[in-house]
Amino acid sequence: MPTGIIVVDKPRGLTSNGTLQRVRKAFGAKSAGHVGTLDPMATGMLPLCLDEATKVIAEVESGAKCYEFTVELGSRTDTGDAEGEVVERLPVPALDPALVEAALAEFRGVQQQVPPMYSALKREGRPLYELARQGVEVERAARTIEIRRLELVELRADALDLVCECAKGTYIRVLGEDIARALGTLGYLTRLRRTWVAPFQDLPMHSLETVLEGAAQRRNLLPADAALEGLPEARLTVDQVAALRHGQAVLGHCTPPAQTGRRVRLYAPGGVFLGLAEAQPEGWLQPRRLLHPDAT
Repeated sequence: MPTGIIVVDKPRGLTSNGTLQRVRKAFGAKSAGHVGTLDPMATGMLPLCLDEATKVIAEVESGAKCYEFTVELGSRTDTGDAEGEVVERLPVPALDPALVEAALAEFRGVQQQVPPMYSALKREGRPLYELARQGVEVERAARTIEIRRLELVELRADALDLVCECAKGTYIRVLGEDIARALGTLGYLTRLRRTWVAPFQDLPMHSLETVLEGAAQRRNLLPADAALEGLPEARLTVDQVAALRHGQAVLGHCTPPAQTGRRVRLYAPGGVFLGLAEAQPEGWLQPRRLLHPDAT
């Protein structure tokens, strides 16, 4: 069972799921999942979790993400990026760095954002992008997002190069369109690259070709707990491990101490990663997501 995490540099033109399925097949994994979806046009960091490592996705998918992107000014496409058709044009006013900075300042912090129609969000079981391709537009509720960093890298006559660090759920295509409107024109993304996904920001990305070439030897495969170093940990005895395997809570010592309700990493004697528990009052640990014994 090839349990582990692979940090892939997704190539342009391939969907996130297409990337995932090629890696899953090459490694012979029965199940797989990715952390955060990238549009086909986008490139960059796409962490893939194979087999039992899929059980940690929920703990890491809400992490911060960082993007570099380019907004072409003067036009709007139906998809918000270069994959779509131009549907509207407006002149581009004279811009300078100070004017752009004043506009960007309004987007930093917590705010509301309406998801685009060209997204994987579902309405009555159907992805919104399917409806969009049929020319159907439905109302979407605004979502709370957080832009933690938004900076101008380069200003050109008809384009902006930007970098953005944000919380989960932020649509960079929508952000690009909104920035263009704030500058008095229209815009769409011509480049989008995700430079990191927390907590993998200090790890190297591997090209899809490199990952596929090393699949037989299981190269570039990180352990499942590589994404969980920010969580408290508990070292358990053999008897405690047996109890956990039967769904029973155990009394354990966490380092650092864990607040009630927080997830805790569990380790068997010898440092073998077992999975996750939830901290309960008075030091009890209730198993939540344990790896299959064959994966440990």
